[in-house]
Amino acid sequence: MGKLTTHILDTSFGKPAAGVYIELHRCGSAGAALVTARSNADGRCDQPLLEGDALSPGEYELTFHIGDYFRALGVDLPDPPFLDKVVIRFGIAQANAHYHVPLLVSPWGYSTYRGS
Repeated sequence: MGKLTTHILDTSFGKPAAGVYIELHRCGSAGAALVTARSNADGRCDQPLLEGDALSPGEYELTFHIGDYFRALGVDLPDPPFLDKVVIRFGIAQANAHYHVPLLVSPWGYSTYRGS
């Protein structure tokens, strides 16, 4: 059974990013997010963002509300912040595969990759 998961690591403080608000949208679909979630104390979501029949091939976007996360930690960000919302657009080709989208982030940069 396929699934989509994420994990957010705060590279500026060297810890998981807890409490990050996350939105998942399917590209080309108007309307509300498919899923919204908050990262837990480990920087992960408590359950997969999509799983089983809900996971289908196509393009998706994950939006991570990083500016709000760093503001909540008391980080002195410029106005506007260099990074406020980090949007990662990615494709799912196989509905039965595990797609893991990690985000390594600081107020000044981020990276991602297809994890396992």
